[in-house]
Amino acid sequence: MTEKLVLPKFSIGVGDRFAHQAKAQLCACILAREAGVEVVPVWNKSNREHMIIGSEPSQTRAAADLAVRKLGWTRPYFLDADHINLKTVDRFVEPCDFFTLDVADLIGKPAKPEDVSAFLSRHPELVGTVTIPRVAAPFETDEAFVKGVANKFLAAVQHAGEIYRLLVEKKGTGNFVPEVSMDETDSPQTPVELLVILAMIADEEIPIQTIAPKFTGRFNKGVDYVGDLAQFTKEFNEDLAAIAFAIETYGFPANLKLSVHSGSDKFSIYKAIHEAVTSFGAGVHLKTAGTTWLEELIGLAESDGDGLKISKEVYAEAYAHREELCAPYATVIDIDPARLPSTAEVDRWTSVHFTSALRHDQTNPAYNPSFRQLLHVGFKVAAKMGDRYLHALEANEAIVAKNVTANLFERHIKPVFLGL
Repeated sequence: MTEKLVLPKFSIGVGDRFAHQAKAQLCACILAREAGVEVVPVWNKSNREHMIIGSEPSQTRAAADLAVRKLGWTRPYFLDADHINLKTVDRFVEPCDFFTLDVADLIGKPAKPEDVSAFLSRHPELVGTVTIPRVAAPFETDEAFVKGVANKFLAAVQHAGEIYRLLVEKKGTGNFVPEVSMDETDSPQTPVELLVILAMIADEEIPIQTIAPKFTGRFNKGVDYVGDLAQFTKEFNEDLAAIAFAIETYGFPANLKLSVHSGSDKFSIYKAIHEAVTSFGAGVHLKTAGTTWLEELIGLAESDGDGLKISKEVYAEAYAHREELCAPYATVIDIDPARLPSTAEVDRWTSVHFTSALRHDQTNPAYNPSFRQLLHVGFKVAAKMGDRYLHALEANEAIVAKNVTANLFERHIKPVFLGL
């Protein structure tokens, strides 16, 4: 499959809701290089986030380009059109060079029977005994199993093919990095199911460089992984094996790698990820997003004065409109209403109390994951503040940037990419 623009082995998706932290985020990647590993930044911002904030992808591009120039970054970097589909892709075409093809809405929609039959005819290797190197035991499948996977995912993959071909028309072959996301579904894919999905993607001739499957457990926004760590570790290793097998079998780009969506703050699985990719000599894309927005709030709260006041106001509004704010994220947050402090209580908090409740430090007894998750989805409140919020970021740039850089480097890059 054709590829010109190549995503390096290790990459980190960095969300920047308000396009003010690109330099601070890039500083984390510079620290990684100084520590001996190259981790390239992929700035990501979804259409939904642009709509809420009232921004354009071109602004995210401008912020990334400016940071790269100011800091003298000479390695690759990318701008991700995060979770786009045919209805939303147009505004991302010109500024972006990485496209996450979002087909979640079509997962489970039955494919045309004739398309399923054709897929089965093309892939007899998927029926019977399927041996994937480095997976403990062969998988025994039958036609009914493969047909079931095709009925669940084929229509979605075909839609990804439509988006990919549209992008080729507009940007040219090999001028962007395609990713297919399969994480927003009801159950994790087994490695053999992932292999069937990869066969579908190969049939659509999409030269994906990353794929985001559904892993076991909960990947809630802004908080740690919840689930069976041993099962996650087993699945992650087997997924790497399935990808290696698919590269050889279906001709995918040699750098095809796993993408871990909602990957920020999943501290308990980072050791397993590092050990697996090291064992396989594989790459990985760790996608973070809202963690940077939360570090903005932490920095503002640390600055005390007006910064702390703004952080408290954001919480007050988020608390008052929590049902509205949480609804779009219902499947990826677990907030205990009883753990949410009242706005009157928060209003009495000191800077230290606020940051202790919000900062993701599980050794701190004041840390409150429900408080953190509500603020994670509360960026719409800050967006409504407009220039007042942006001016506060600019006035407190140093302390905010310090938190953003430290969070990405110390809590994410070090354990995932350096094994520290």
